[in-house]
Amino acid sequence: MKRTEKNFKAACECYAAVGVDVEKALAALEEIPISLHCWQGDDVNGFEKHAGGASGGILATGNYPGRARTPEELRMDLEQAFRLIPGAKKLNLHAIYLDTPKVVERNAIEPRHFQSWIDWAKAQKCGLDFNPTYFGHPKAADNLTLAHPDKGIRQFWIEHGIACRKIAAAMGKALGQVCIMNTWIPDGFKDITVDRKGARERLITSLDACFAEKLPAKYMRDAVESKLFGIGVESCTVGSSEFYLAYALKNDLLLCLDSGHFHPTEVISDKISSVLCFLDEILLHVSHPVRWDSDHVVLFDDELRNIGAEIIRCGAKRVHIGLDYFDATINRVAAWTIGTRNMQKALLAALLLPQKKLNALEKSFGNTEKLALLEECKQLPLGAVYDAFCARHDVPAGFGFMDEVKAYEKKVLAKRG
Repeated sequence: MKRTEKNFKAACECYAAVGVDVEKALAALEEIPISLHCWQGDDVNGFEKHAGGASGGILATGNYPGRARTPEELRMDLEQAFRLIPGAKKLNLHAIYLDTPKVVERNAIEPRHFQSWIDWAKAQKCGLDFNPTYFGHPKAADNLTLAHPDKGIRQFWIEHGIACRKIAAAMGKALGQVCIMNTWIPDGFKDITVDRKGARERLITSLDACFAEKLPAKYMRDAVESKLFGIGVESCTVGSSEFYLAYALKNDLLLCLDSGHFHPTEVISDKISSVLCFLDEILLHVSHPVRWDSDHVVLFDDELRNIGAEIIRCGAKRVHIGLDYFDATINRVAAWTIGTRNMQKALLAALLLPQKKLNALEKSFGNTEKLALLEECKQLPLGAVYDAFCARHDVPAGFGFMDEVKAYEKKVLAKRG
């Protein structure tokens, strides 16, 4: 602890030399929650008593031991991850993670089926986010749900969306903080598509029905998420980027930008400021795409730093941050911990930039000095500041969290079979 304090004091002096108040940056970081995705803990299987699991162009690969098999095991694993992650956190749930001993169809789910999650979130003093699950079901077997040509199947999924919005509102009301409900569907076509417009018109009609009831914004907000393509829908994805951008703008919804849902040469960091010129708030799903949407654990790389910088520059309160990856090749608690801490480091790196000075240099065309200052900031002691942030939350700093991960794996995960 003395070493951490000594390093932190030295770091504060380094940052003060470029005009940055470290304590102000840490105070700002405290106010930015990151939503951990429940599906990393069980490889997107969920807890339905019948059909379930990943499909619709998504797939968890690997067979690392210790996957959560019940809501109780998943909450236990999340609590362990929470103990290793400093700062504000939320949990992002999918509809297939309901907690009930009975078979409940997706168009009949209610807040009571998630009461144990609400109670758990209260105990953890964290918020909840929510997602309808439009995959892993017999009525999604054709990779078509809200855009399906069969009216009956569309109606089933409309009812599911309506039910999920009511659940999200109940979560927000019970926990006293807004619940972001994100709608992503797998709808698309594998081969040559001759009526894209018809499919998109059906999707518009279905979405309008899902979002028809106005629910209190202080309890829940709706987001819509696009995708470039998925496995089995390579030729046409109905909910494309252009489609959902236009739909969100027209209907005053949040747009979800997923870092793995665009062309490999695209990055979402450049899109954040663009969409925030027209939308009040947005949702981010952050992963580390390798060869497109492979959903790897978030790395502290250049793009993550750029995402963090744009969040801070555009106003952190306007951006809801969630993680979205499902890596079954490594310890799942470690996957949550590594990814979330890296997201926090990216935000902290942005908060520790001398932004006012950089802005002034850019406006005065002082590009040489701006470049030099940005490059020098890269070697300032960010790690010492983040270690202090961990210490203030009684969380292991540096690589020390892995000792607890290994101990938990030996004591709990290895015994699950």
